[in-house]
Amino acid sequence: MPLDKAKIKQSFAAAAVTYDGVAALQRIVGRALLGTIDTEKLAGTLLDLGCGTGFLTSELLGFAQPIVALDIALPMLQLTRTKLADTPNVSYLCADAEQLPLAGQVVDGVFSNLALQWCINLEAVFIDIKRVMKPGGRLVFSTFGPQTLQELKAAWADVDDYQHVNDFYSEQQLTRFLQLAGYTEIKIETKLYISNYGSVLALMKELKHIGAHNMIVGRNKNITTKTQMQRMIATYERHRTDDRVPATYEVIMVAAS
Repeated sequence: MPLDKAKIKQSFAAAAVTYDGVAALQRIVGRALLGTIDTEKLAGTLLDLGCGTGFLTSELLGFAQPIVALDIALPMLQLTRTKLADTPNVSYLCADAEQLPLAGQVVDGVFSNLALQWCINLEAVFIDIKRVMKPGGRLVFSTFGPQTLQELKAAWADVDDYQHVNDFYSEQQLTRFLQLAGYTEIKIETKLYISNYGSVLALMKELKHIGAHNMIVGRNKNITTKTQMQRMIATYERHRTDDRVPATYEVIMVAAS
């Protein structure tokens, strides 16, 4: 997908101070992700890929150590380091998940919570993750599926032909990427989460504060006019029920080895 990696890095760096205040869904999904695996079997060195402000890192520390926390946005990584300042068995790497600065076969498992959707070439990412894992290592991750923010996407489609909402890979595409990368045991589970907001602007504000802006190369560079914004909101408002507007998030959870 034509994502702008520089914009991704900038957006999540800028959102570091507001992320924890609006990341309820990320925490819910992170706990659900851990619930899909046998945590009693967690052992050895684990890589938290796209650690953000350290929620999953902190959770993983309850099961296994040491942990390598990696994120593309330095302010996010610094927040994780501050939170876990009293924890000795965590190391920190500011790096791109698509260019892992790790030697081969150095981690026993890789975990990633709602981060890999910001990678451009997932097949290459999966290959590199397999490179850094020891034989028998397991990749466990969550990512967004194509139904995510479908209401917002449809509302913008009523305004113009530009892409305002990121596309996300499907279960079938993820399975194919993993198979091409050499994974043979693949378990996938998909669940829809519905978040409700007082207004469409409240949803958009949350997306900004979490860092999940539109990050597509070649998107409309023109300033959205007040009329366009009002039209989009009016279209979205057709979904309102019980004084709330919904936003769909399709979450795909994967375990592969």
